[in-house]
This record gives sequence, C-alpha cells and structure tokens, in this order.
Amino acid sequence: MIRIALDALGGDFGARPNVIGALKAAKQLDAHIILVGDEVVLRRELAEQGYSDKLPNQISIVHAPDVIDMGADPAREVRAKKTASIVVCASLVRKGEADAFVSAGHSGAAMVASLFGMGRMKGVSRPAIATPMPTYTGVSLLLDGGANADCKPIHLLQFAVMGSAYMQKVFDIESPKVGILSIGEEETKGNHLVKHTVPHMRGIGVNFAGTIEGRDVNTGDVDVVVCDGFVGNIVLKMAEGLSKTMLNMIKREVKKRPLAILGALLSKSAFKAVKDHTNPDNYGGAPLVGVNGVALIAHGKSNEVAIFNALKNAKKLVEKNFIADVAKKMEDLKDVFAKIEEQSAKEGE
Repeated sequence: MIRIALDALGGDFGARPNVIGALKAAKQLDAHIILVGDEVVLRRELAEQGYSDKLPNQISIVHAPDVIDMGADPAREVRAKKTASIVVCASLVRKGEADAFVSAGHSGAAMVASLFGMGRMKGVSRPAIATPMPTYTGVSLLLDGGANADCKPIHLLQFAVMGSAYMQKVFDIESPKVGILSIGEEETKGNHLVKHTVPHMRGIGVNFAGTIEGRDVNTGDVDVVVCDGFVGNIVLKMAEGLSKTMLNMIKREVKKRPLAILGALLSKSAFKAVKDHTNPDNYGGAPLVGVNGVALIAHGKSNEVAIFNALKNAKKLVEKNFIADVAKKMEDLKDVFAKIEEQSAKEGE
C-alpha cells in the first residue's frame, strides 16, 4: 500500500481540512495516509470527525510539535526546527517510511525541506514548482511557478523535460506540447534567456511548439508553459487576481439589472461548470519537480477537496514511477545538457 505523509497542520485553516481530506483519501484511494503534526491536535480533530481507529491500516500519526513561521526565512526555519511538520514529512520520504508527501503550508519551507531532506534528483540543476493552469480545452502546466527567480537556459530546458513527463504521467497526454513564454510568437523575440534557450529546445526530446505569449497560457494550445520563476509567479498571481476581479464585476453588474438576475439563475449550471473548471482545488496542488522524491505543494487556502486531490495525484505519481522516469530522462540527456552548459559558460550566460 502506498504511504503518503501529509503536513496535517499546514495551510491557513489548520487541521480540519487536512484531516477530512486524509480520511476521504484513506477510504477511496486505498492508500495509507500519515498525518504529521501535533498528535493531541490531530487526535482531537479525528475524534470530531467521528474517527475511532476505524481504518487502523490506513491512517496513522507521526508527532511533529513544531510549525514553520510563515514570516521567517524558510531555510533558517527548516535548519532550526527539525521537528516541524514539513521537515518531518520530507524526512519520512528520505528514510523510505513514506512514498510521497503533501503540504499546504509554507511553500518556501516545503521546497527547502525537500531539498535538505530528499536532495536534488541527479542531473537536475534546480527543482521547480509546476503549477496546473486551467485552459479552454483542459489544463496546462506552468513552471517555474516561483522557486527560481533567475534562471539560465539549462534550467528552462530541464523544466521542459520534467513538465512534459508530469503531463504524461498525471494527465495521460502522450506527447505534451511545450512552449516557452515570451513577448511574441516569433522565436527571434524575447529577452536574453529566451533567445538562448529556444535553439536547444528541439534537441532534448520534447514536443516543442515554439514561443508563446501571455494570452496563450490559458488557450490550451500548449500543455507545458516554461518560464523563469519571476515571470511564472507574476503570471499565476495575475491570473488569480483577474479571475476574482472578473467574477466580482459580473456579480456587481448582474445585481444592477433585474432581467440579468433572471438570466443568471437560468445560467446557474453553466456558471457552476466554469467555476469547477477554474477551481484550483480540483487540480491537486503543484508538484515540486526535480527533487529526489514525490512532493506536492497545495495552496495555503486548500479545503478538504484540494487536500484529497493532492493526495490522489501524489499516489498517481508514485504508482507511475514518476521519479524513476524523470531520472532516466535526465540520465539520457546528461551529455546534451553538459554541452549546453559548457556553451553557455563560454558565452557568459
């Protein structure tokens, strides 16, 4: 049975959504969920949810009394608090006592704990946060979502390989299309990073679709959107803000018009379908790709649905040998990447 460690006190809402999501996963996914956090708090929450050791082989607790301070430096916190829940989760994976871990806590701390606890995958220069993005046709994967503000061409190339592998494993896309985010569709446009990455994209075994613009991120024309973490995080936060603003604007204008209220009632099912499609809770968090183990970072405001889906995706990645698959791709490309890094060094990139 696959074992998944859950940072059970991570997130803005404490233990409740984590515990409810874990109980649902234990019942429906045939997985063993390890709740990591303050044991007293977790047992109290389990009791409130009506759990009394009904699933002894599928729910367990590992006591981790400390939490990461959201306002503190993540590297310093991870080093200082060895019994923090995020740190313990990563440690369980490293020791082979869990096959994956999920956290809705401090994303920076989750990344640092993963790097310190599990290490980087061999051949990967930098791990990346890969964030699912709803599109007109389904979902795409944007990476890096904020882990690496400054990148070199080798980093974007590796992001492309890892992102492509993730879409193959989780979304069953045989040959994901990969695009590099730029300021124009012409490959001669873009900043220094983009211009020096594009020439190498067709030699790393991914289905490269060329450069794309910001307006193309949600069209579904590509399955993997590659960029540095500075740009990627801005794209994510702007998309989130735009979505909320548009929804509030629609509500405001509908309330001004009696006939529009009637139309909104008649269109309720359509609005719900759009809301469900764009709801990040349904996509199960963002995988941290490039570390030597399966780690998923869920949104801080995750509810029990988001936690369940994150656990579900973690299980899928373990079942489909995601880490071994990416490791093989990196091994196969090590000579290619070495030549690219050598060339970049000569050109001063």
